[in-house]
Amino acid sequence: MKQGEIWLVKFLNSVGHEYKKERPALIIETDSQIKQSSVFTIIPLTSNSNNKIRDDILVARDGQNRLFCDSILKVYHIQSFDESRFIKRIGAVKKNITEQVKDYLRIHFDL
Repeated sequence: MKQGEIWLVKFLNSVGHEYKKERPALIIETDSQIKQSSVFTIIPLTSNSNNKIRDDILVARDGQNRLFCDSILKVYHIQSFDESRFIKRIGAVKKNITEQVKDYLRIHFDL
């Protein structure tokens, strides 16, 4: 697993507006942190573009990310999951998407 990869992840035991079921998610944790833990920090993706808000990031489907359709990174839904919830690697985002996520995280966490 590496930063910038998209994995199919099990979102179990969700409550309220949390994401549910299996869905693609982007690994946002640094590669050096990934090597130190079996818990990985992710941002979920949704194909429902009607739910896009200002800070969400559009990920256009391409051969590198191998998504089924254009999707939205729901950046305010940052979560960490145990490795056992990760089903399979789907693909990876381009560097500009990773940079947009990093820019958002600086705002989110006031860094």
